[in-house]
Amino acid sequence: MQKILLPEANNDFIQTALPALRKFCEPEATAMELAAACQQLKAGAADAMLAGIDWSSRDVILACRDELGMLANHQVFSSLFVVDLPDGRRYILSDGATCKHPTVSQLTEIVELVHAAAEKLLDDTPRVALLSFSSFGSGGKDTAIDLARDVLAELHQKHPQMLVDGEMQLDAAVNPRIAEKKAPADSPVAGRANVLIAPDINAGNILYKAFEQFASAKVAGPILLGFQAPVSDLSRGSTVEDIVFTAQCLLRLASPSQAAS
Repeated sequence: MQKILLPEANNDFIQTALPALRKFCEPEATAMELAAACQQLKAGAADAMLAGIDWSSRDVILACRDELGMLANHQVFSSLFVVDLPDGRRYILSDGATCKHPTVSQLTEIVELVHAAAEKLLDDTPRVALLSFSSFGSGGKDTAIDLARDVLAELHQKHPQMLVDGEMQLDAAVNPRIAEKKAPADSPVAGRANVLIAPDINAGNILYKAFEQFASAKVAGPILLGFQAPVSDLSRGSTVEDIVFTAQCLLRLASPSQAAS
């Protein structure tokens, strides 16, 4: 059974979540400092770490950077949210928690990290939409449009098999009827996207909270990417249900093959 480290063991929500967690993993709930927890995770004492319900995002991210370390060949750390809608649809959303104003190279690397994670978190082929206020040039000239197009060019060059397209508006990304009007007919993504890449942290954070607050979505995350093991940076407003769902997603990422979500 996979093991998950919970260094905020004294938190009431963590304690309440433990019985549910024990049904699918071995929770190691021991109160400790973040640095010590990251060191244990790096040493292989657990498969993943659930943190952030008491500590700030900055605290969690810096501890991971300094003590856990980055994945080889990666310069950027990022985050994702797993969004489950009441009708059964699942979306992966990034980045709403870490990279404020990504450059072309940073956003390209974020997409690479998220795509790799989505291959484990989705039961379907990842289809990546680079979100914007514009769909395929409808917004005229803007630096945000240039960013998406430059990222798309980089991804097509580096990963020709990746299903990715943009720039596109959210409705064109997920609604087939609207995609027919706004997107090229040969787009491999428009109308069927399941991985949504926001242009910056403002859009990503607002979008995930809108899913949660207005669409009654179940949301896991933020889950940090780019470090040597899966780590959550829970919202400090997380519920017991959020904790359990995030743990399930973390362990799915930690598994070498897909596990049941």
